[in-house]
Amino acid sequence: MQKKVNRNHIFYLVTFLLMAFTGGVYAADDLSMSALKLTTNPDGSQEYSITLQILIFMTALSFIPAAVIMMTSFTRIVVVMAILRQAFGLQQTPSNQVIIGLTLFMTLFIMTPVYNKINESAIQPYLAEQLTSVQAIDKAKVPLRAFMLEQTRLKDLDTLAQMAGITEVDKPTDLPMTVIIPAFVISELKTAFQIGFMLFIPFLIIDLVVASILMAMGMMMLSPMIVSLPFKLMLFVLIDGWNLVIGTIATSYGMGGP
Repeated sequence: MQKKVNRNHIFYLVTFLLMAFTGGVYAADDLSMSALKLTTNPDGSQEYSITLQILIFMTALSFIPAAVIMMTSFTRIVVVMAILRQAFGLQQTPSNQVIIGLTLFMTLFIMTPVYNKINESAIQPYLAEQLTSVQAIDKAKVPLRAFMLEQTRLKDLDTLAQMAGITEVDKPTDLPMTVIIPAFVISELKTAFQIGFMLFIPFLIIDLVVASILMAMGMMMLSPMIVSLPFKLMLFVLIDGWNLVIGTIATSYGMGGP
């Protein structure tokens, strides 16, 4: 008898909770629909509700790594560093963590002027409620688009524009970001390979000289990479190589100029 009473109590409790939950869902339906909407301001501009803004922001967090890689100087720097390590003949020195860390801080250094413009024209007015979220995004695109277009070759822009079916534009700034971003990445890769080629030549010459000397001495069983590595390191240190590499990358973006 006691078990039947307990089972009845459990049945009533579960039924009550289901009714309460269902009622709460229907009661909150209007509230959730009103929270997820796009309102039109008196001046004709549109603004997302706070709930949608938070949802968009949380979704955008997952795209931050892709944005950092594809829309900043990250790609050029990390490719140059990888080619430089390959030119040394080293596989793990400097380690990937060191290369990525140095690349991130160099990217922060190079992109600081762009961030300052975005902060001044978009972020601060938005925090002061002078701009809507949509207007702030449009304002933030301007400095970033200008930075990418400065580093993008016209040939790459033309190729991507033709692939997108865009035949006539008054100026490059009229192109959509879906065209500018891949064109910028292609240009960055080409520039990175050009810088990497110039860095590779001196180390290649050392490898050739060492290999020729070892072959002339009949020491063909000794790997030229082992013998040439100390000379590469000595040359790189004597010419203050890290300073030159970092300075060359920064100068390629117009940093440190008059």
